[in-house]
Amino acid sequence: MAKNVHSNSRFSSDIPTFTSRTAKPSSEFYSIFSEEEILGIIHALEVRREIPLKYSYKGRGAKIWNDFYRKYIIPKWYRTSSLEIDLLKNNFEYINGNYQKCEKVNIIDVGSGNSYPVKEFVGKLNKLGRIHKYIALDISEQLLKLSKQNFQKWFPLIEFISHTIDIENSFLPQIWLTNQAHLETDDTPKIILHLGVTMGNHQNITKVLKNFRDSMGKNDLLVFTNETGSNSNWDGKVRGGCNYHAEEVYKWIKNKMGIISEDCELIRKYDLETDSIVANMKFRHNYTINLSFGGLDKNIEILEGEEITIWRHHKYQIPELLQEIEKAGLQVVHYSIDKYLSHMMVICETSDWKPSAIQTKPADATAN
Repeated sequence: MAKNVHSNSRFSSDIPTFTSRTAKPSSEFYSIFSEEEILGIIHALEVRREIPLKYSYKGRGAKIWNDFYRKYIIPKWYRTSSLEIDLLKNNFEYINGNYQKCEKVNIIDVGSGNSYPVKEFVGKLNKLGRIHKYIALDISEQLLKLSKQNFQKWFPLIEFISHTIDIENSFLPQIWLTNQAHLETDDTPKIILHLGVTMGNHQNITKVLKNFRDSMGKNDLLVFTNETGSNSNWDGKVRGGCNYHAEEVYKWIKNKMGIISEDCELIRKYDLETDSIVANMKFRHNYTINLSFGGLDKNIEILEGEEITIWRHHKYQIPELLQEIEKAGLQVVHYSIDKYLSHMMVICETSDWKPSAIQTKPADATAN
């Protein structure tokens, strides 16, 4: 393997030199990401050889995700159901506010995307007169604009609020739930949704669950979805997000980072170290990625044959997931698995008040 040698070293004519192609991100790259986010990308590249998937939803990445969702996930005449929408429907009795013994609820949609997954669920709650506010939270300002556009078209009479947030690094600030006119805290119970099987994309699920836990009151519920099963049993067939979405993210990163298409390839595989299905960018040449902004001028050296993860998803076996939930100070109210045994929905509450017995429905009971 070639070794990186400082540029001021001297070479004799018979010693091969280290050659490296240089990639310089576009001006649009620096306009999309904050300084903190760029530093996060640098850290992930240096430590884990990864560009976290969450950053791919910013800028034009929002359109990539929206196109993927509309094409492959929203029910159509030839595809009459969506696993996630079906799970919300089949678990409605546990998350419609009756469980919390309250008249109104605030819906906090974390990672709201385009808000399509919650359309039917919110519509049903709205008919019952239970919704106080809908708050859309996402890392992407562009996706929040789509969320607002969609939601206000569907439900013009429901108060819509949106804010950017990175749930891997933040709690849910209570100021968003304040009555601005009277500066009074809104104590309306929250239903916190974290859909889109996003839980399996996080680098540190325990930290994310703790961030949710520290944002919840005793009458709040956390509802999230994820794929279930063994990652190592992947059959090598590229499906869903690992197919179309990973392909588009790969093109987006090459374009924004200034990497020549012929200098890399997209590799999809099971990664033993992270026990995840990944899509990696494999480099065919030595590369220097130069990140320069403000007073920082940072070079990241990537050697020929090295891979950078750009898309990653981890399925969870149920015992593993229950253990993570307990570690975070949460407890399960109810969970169910879809009719294909591929996806689960989990409903949690805080564990600092009287525990509830975990309730589950058989997998086949979730089918319509």
